[in-house]
Amino acid sequence: MAAHTLRKRERLCSMKLTDRLFNGAGSHSAAAFPLRIVWMEKERDGQEAPVQILVSVSKRHFKRAVKRNRVKRQIREAYRLTKQPLYDKLEQDSQRVIVMAFIWLADSLYSSAEVVNRMERLIQRITEKL
Repeated sequence: MAAHTLRKRERLCSMKLTDRLFNGAGSHSAAAFPLRIVWMEKERDGQEAPVQILVSVSKRHFKRAVKRNRVKRQIREAYRLTKQPLYDKLEQDSQRVIVMAFIWLADSLYSSAEVVNRMERLIQRITEKL
């Protein structure tokens, strides 16, 4: 798989998995303000990617869709640039899949460099826990 891509199969689309991620047991959480990550492990079913992500920016934080979309683009780009250590760790065990949700916590906009920095911290924490 190419290192710096974000394909459709890497995005979390299943409502069942999303409900299990937020309501079920076995999910973990970490925060590096302004980002919070909720993640869980599951068994691989077929041809899915080793990591599936969901990005959430609340309307409560940004009323205008333009700002929400900007933040979502920043989060996706930061993940795309920093996901390689996580993929390297998961290559060792081909039966595990990580399902993650990135949630924006702040009421203000941040620079893309700051978002990438915080994303690196979160990815590093998850990689250490695996």
